[in-house]
Amino acid sequence: MKKLIFFSSAIITLLYGCSSSDTGELIGVQPRIIWFQNDPYGMLWIPMGSYNMSVGDQDVPYSSTARAKTVSVQAFYMDQTEITNNEYRQFVDWVRDSMVHRILGEDDEAHLIAENEFGEEINPPQLNWRTEIKWDDPSVREILNDKIYLPANERFYRRREIDTRKLNFEYYWIDLRDAAQKGNATGPGQGAPLRQRGQTDRSIFIIKDVINVFPDTLCWIHDFTYSFNEPMTNMYFWHPAYDDYPVVGVTWKQARAFCIWRTQLLNSYLNSIGGSFVQDFRLPTESEWEYAARGGLHLSSYPWGGPYIRNSRGCFLGNFKPLRGNYIDDGGFHTVRASSYSPNDYGLYCMAGNVAEWTSNSFDESAYDFAHDLNPDYQYNAKDEEYEVLKRKVIRGGSWKDIGYYLQVGTRTYEYQDTAKSYIGFRCVMTYLGRAKGDENKDM
Repeated sequence: MKKLIFFSSAIITLLYGCSSSDTGELIGVQPRIIWFQNDPYGMLWIPMGSYNMSVGDQDVPYSSTARAKTVSVQAFYMDQTEITNNEYRQFVDWVRDSMVHRILGEDDEAHLIAENEFGEEINPPQLNWRTEIKWDDPSVREILNDKIYLPANERFYRRREIDTRKLNFEYYWIDLRDAAQKGNATGPGQGAPLRQRGQTDRSIFIIKDVINVFPDTLCWIHDFTYSFNEPMTNMYFWHPAYDDYPVVGVTWKQARAFCIWRTQLLNSYLNSIGGSFVQDFRLPTESEWEYAARGGLHLSSYPWGGPYIRNSRGCFLGNFKPLRGNYIDDGGFHTVRASSYSPNDYGLYCMAGNVAEWTSNSFDESAYDFAHDLNPDYQYNAKDEEYEVLKRKVIRGGSWKDIGYYLQVGTRTYEYQDTAKSYIGFRCVMTYLGRAKGDENKDM
């Protein structure tokens, strides 16, 4: 009888062991999804690598702001072209529609989601993007008339147009650098060390910002004195003829807000289908931008190589201000389509010319001296009330109105983060998760 009981216990133990994931071995948390990072739409993979970060030709203004330095950059994705008018317009329309959904949700609950799938209250309610906005419905037009449209006294020929001053985007970001600091630095009204503050209430590191997202279309006029650019102000961001042209008139803060919105847009979709979140879209660091612009040609002056700015047939290879100001000699007048000219060896278009591009880095003449050689990155989040010199952000690549010197991959200059220019745009990047694309399961 005792043998029978023992045998039965052994069977039960065996069955229990087979049905349990706990084998007594160190196997990590199971189960885990098999991770594969898809290439984000419109982006190209840039492999990790090291290169000599500096000017590739003579330093024309003798500014000595780009001294030679060997740096290493991890793999990342980068937009194949600059962000276009039509792509940025998706952001503007999203902000407009979200504002309209909230206004209409006050009278019609169909525009808001107040409960989740478990019947739990969502506070505040989420927007219901599946509900159509009936723009032509007289009742809808009446509700929106005084809330999103220009007032009657500001209308031109009685046109019913959106008041772009109301297109504000509320977003959040985490100041990880502040959170990572050591020492006894304290915040307003805080008496505890920084790390202790974060453990007590980490909300002090979550930064909220609200920014108007509409581009400064008047930049075409105020950038140039005694120059006729009214047609560009009236049509460049609106007209379908310019849909595939790079967006301009966007400040550095608007470009950053676009990256955050783009991240949330993709993550919301992935969450709806049960997928996992992706890395954030963001502006490229200065070192990432230069590395990508070089396209693997680490000692060349331009994205296409060099030292010349024309090809073998005598045609210019970028959109800039050639010769003594013959703007049309390169095939453009102002900007050109974002996919114009030939791409570099990484497949990226217009890394030199067309529009200069915002990077995430603050500008400091000596940044190359103190920045690390591993993913160099110098950032400073200047507040509105701080000195203008602290608001300088690095721009790269040169533009349609610049001379050839600014097209060189190593040339660095700056613009202020709260200014919008008719010759500055941007493109996004995303950090690649893993060692090397296609080699995740290989041994070195």
